[in-house]
Amino acid sequence: MAEAQAAEPVKLLVAVLMRREIAQDMSVWQELISKLVEHWGECDTQGRDHAFDLTNYYEGEMGTDLVRRLLAFKRLFPPEQIGMAKHICNTMEDGFAATHADGTRRRRFNLDIGYLDHAKLVLASMKVAGQKIYLGNGVYADPIARYEGGYYRPFPWSFPDFRDGRYGDELNAIRSTYLRQLRERISGATENR
Repeated sequence: MAEAQAAEPVKLLVAVLMRREIAQDMSVWQELISKLVEHWGECDTQGRDHAFDLTNYYEGEMGTDLVRRLLAFKRLFPPEQIGMAKHICNTMEDGFAATHADGTRRRRFNLDIGYLDHAKLVLASMKVAGQKIYLGNGVYADPIARYEGGYYRPFPWSFPDFRDGRYGDELNAIRSTYLRQLRERISGATENR
């Protein structure tokens, strides 16, 4: 029988969905970054804006001309903290929501938090689906991609923008940083023995 082992720490990331005009408003963007850094520490990766143009799912709430930007954090995290992180992101989304003339509150940011390790990309979700694994407190782990042949390969259920490869180079760069951080961590632990 195999013995239980602690999971390796993972690279926390957030896929931020927003209108392009918000992405270009540095004061609002910096306010969001400050909130994220307050919870998870320094960002070591801010990807470029990618058009969110393969579905109109969020347009009714968030408007048109949407973009998604990937962020990753320097400090590595235990993967079991992803459920709590999802709840924090939901609270942030609500805090940044705007009240419109019709009285409805609409999100300015959709924060898809998740993690990447050497073998997979997982996002946290509050929605039920066949491939998702329940973590507790209303949060599910949604496997988005597996690392194979030099890239994170999406699954049939992955978001369309993750399926078309537009984030491939950024995910590979984040993975390289993550693997370097793991090596440094192991090397540091060995030196401290």
